Amino acid sequence: MVADNRLEARYRRADMQNPILLSTSGDVDSLIDALLEGPALHDAAHILSRARSLTWAGFPDHELYVGVSKDRNVGALALTAPESGYVASAGTHSRSGVAYHVAENWTEFPDDSEIPITLVREAVKEFLHSGGNVPKCVKWKPFQIFDEGIEDDPWGSSPDR
Repeated sequence: MVADNRLEARYRRADMQNPILLSTSGDVDSLIDALLEGPALHDAAHILSRARSLTWAGFPDHELYVGVSKDRNVGALALTAPESGYVASAGTHSRSGVAYHVAENWTEFPDDSEIPITLVREAVKEFLHSGGNVPKCVKWKPFQIFDEGIEDDPWGSSPDR
């Protein structure tokens, strides 16, 4: 049996149940380009690696969020995985209130998490080619999630569903 190392990407409403599959660096570039060139409320993606194991409950053990700004040529990454906890890209572009949109859903990123778009591309490609490992090309910083209750989980990744 051949291992499935593809990434599942969701960034439009149509992708929520049928994700876009990324298997090459070119696919990653196409996704980032679509985020940069698409509507304002579709400037981020939720990404899962098919190469990683599922939890005992059958859910992914990780999530990678990628947001991009076409106006500033920067983006942000947020990752949760057992080996890293909650981490975000440690940005060189200082800004508070960082937010992007996955399929019109507001997605917040930690303050000062924006990095050059070229580094965003490199990190997602590394995530793909490493089988979903934490990209080493990015400096990561921990962040805390304040759980105020999940009202809507369009990806179906919450074990509470």
